[in-house]
Amino acid sequence: MSIFRVWAPLAKSVAVVTRDPDDPEGQDEVLDLVGAPDGWWSGDVAAAGHGTDYAFRLDGTDEELPDPRSPWQPYGVHGRSRVVEHVRFAWTDHGWRGVPLAGGVLYELHVGTFTPEGTFDAAIDRLDHLVRLGVDAVELLPVNAFPGRHGWGYDGVGLYATHDPYGGPEGLKRFVDAAHAHGIGVVLDVVYNHLGPDGNYLGRFGPYFTDRYTTPWGSAVNLDDSGSDEVRAFIVENALMWLRDYHCDGLRVDAVHALRDSRATHVLEELTTGVHRLGAHQRRPLFLVAESDLNDPRMISPAQAGGLGMDGQWADDVHHALWAALSGERQGYYVDFGSLATLAKAFTSGFVHDGTYSTFRGHSHGRPMPASVPASRLVTFLQDHDQVGNRATGDRAAATLSDGLLRIGAALLLTGPFTPMLFMGEEWGATTPWAYFTDHVTDWLADAVRTGRRAEFAAHGWGPEEVPDPQAEETFTRSRLDWSQPSAEPHHGLLGWYQRLIALRHTMAELTDPDWSSVRCAYDEDARWFVLYRGGPADAVAVVCNLGPDRQSIPVGWPGDGGPDYVRKTGPDHVGKTGPDHVGKPGPDHVGKTGPDHSGTGGPGQRGRPAGAVLEPLAVSRPGFDAWPGSVEADGESVVIGRLRPRE
Repeated sequence: MSIFRVWAPLAKSVAVVTRDPDDPEGQDEVLDLVGAPDGWWSGDVAAAGHGTDYAFRLDGTDEELPDPRSPWQPYGVHGRSRVVEHVRFAWTDHGWRGVPLAGGVLYELHVGTFTPEGTFDAAIDRLDHLVRLGVDAVELLPVNAFPGRHGWGYDGVGLYATHDPYGGPEGLKRFVDAAHAHGIGVVLDVVYNHLGPDGNYLGRFGPYFTDRYTTPWGSAVNLDDSGSDEVRAFIVENALMWLRDYHCDGLRVDAVHALRDSRATHVLEELTTGVHRLGAHQRRPLFLVAESDLNDPRMISPAQAGGLGMDGQWADDVHHALWAALSGERQGYYVDFGSLATLAKAFTSGFVHDGTYSTFRGHSHGRPMPASVPASRLVTFLQDHDQVGNRATGDRAAATLSDGLLRIGAALLLTGPFTPMLFMGEEWGATTPWAYFTDHVTDWLADAVRTGRRAEFAAHGWGPEEVPDPQAEETFTRSRLDWSQPSAEPHHGLLGWYQRLIALRHTMAELTDPDWSSVRCAYDEDARWFVLYRGGPADAVAVVCNLGPDRQSIPVGWPGDGGPDYVRKTGPDHVGKTGPDHVGKPGPDHVGKTGPDHSGTGGPGQRGRPAGAVLEPLAVSRPGFDAWPGSVEADGESVVIGRLRPRE
């Protein structure tokens, strides 16, 4: 027997139609549900159970609508729903105790393009690769039901259903179970700020949306208008379902700045409270990571301190600073990035724009990061699905950067104080593009997406024939990873470099220390060298990067203790002061600051390694370096990681 329930406060009557898909002689059964004053309708169907197909009919019509909380849409987002009894799955991960966000390495993965088959089961066969790489958790792009066979998943409409072409609910459970058996956690990307336009029936059932606000992607979700209690519960219970019924370890919540909520308790705080309660009950860490472009540390501050209590958030400023410094790109939102001063501020403060003027936005942006917020709450990356897929052709970093610069980028990413995340294929310098692709079955929507994409890039000088058609099958198939690359050079060598860096991160406490005081930087804008220091003056680890083309000598030594100053030669782009004419320029009170409330010049009790300390190498991207007392001589576009030892 199954109990069918649906919230439909706008309906005058609701019926459920059921059928056994395995019975060729079976007939539809229709049951009128009983309504309650709170807008919920319910009824029991004795013959229904796991695998039964069903749909709802509203107000006496014959039109069938999928369940807003459907766990499975085997016929697509417009078809009937199917009952799933989660308790039937035979889990084997009983000993799994979870994986914390802090100290880990994430790996962002799109199921549809990770393997040629594009399924959960095919992804299971590649888990051994991830074990050898050393990552701690995979972060899956949205896997809830969306229209068509393939897409990024951010236009989903069945928030409770698992995308059937990937393998449906059972496929996801098999993947999570297998990942846990390999010692790898699973994080899901979820989208609560909007739904896609194709297959979105929620508004037919109740006030799920509001016209009080707008979003770039469609109607805003109703979080603070009439009827919003049930909408908020719909979101919170969805999050708990993925963690409880699918055994996932965390969620990445898409574009939380578009969750417009004026109520006293923000929906994110409500969501965080529910997730942490579940984690306490299950005795394993469950975490929530926000995608936010607000540069507001309150997102990851405890509720008791006036924050929203999220466990982490993506740090776009770190990506922008790192990518612009490596690639030289300055267009769009990279306009305020590119200098080594900006890179230093990103690594020592988390936010470059922490109240400073943003040229791209045309106003001041962000607020300072308190020293009390651990740096590990910021998820950082050199590449991710947005930064690759939202380029005109979906070209990856390997299409722009040399092997040497790729290795420098990886070294800085994986030795920083943050929680690093890789994008699938990054570890071997994949040259396959990852473009924006869709499979909309509605002609008007397909045309709108195609036209809009080309118009967007036409404004930046791209011709329509240069921008891949999102609807073309080739755009999707070309975005699949080529698994022959990791065993061939130069990919194999880069893969080994990533493995070495992750192994260092896992074995050296200095590299996972989230305390802002454990991070110092030194650099020379003109000579194009940059040194990231981790740990402290008595146990310093130095990441010495020569971003220039030629071999040069780079001074090393804990900043403030006779070593190189935090700010050496500075070019036209600096960090600190506000105003359109002073993007990031440091004033007298900012020179030498290396983090929230921390001076980069050292202070009393900061005496440590002498200027003549020698770098003892731990990882070298290119042979041929020389370490001298107080300096390292390194080839162009190379990086040396080592521990500073006192001169004998």
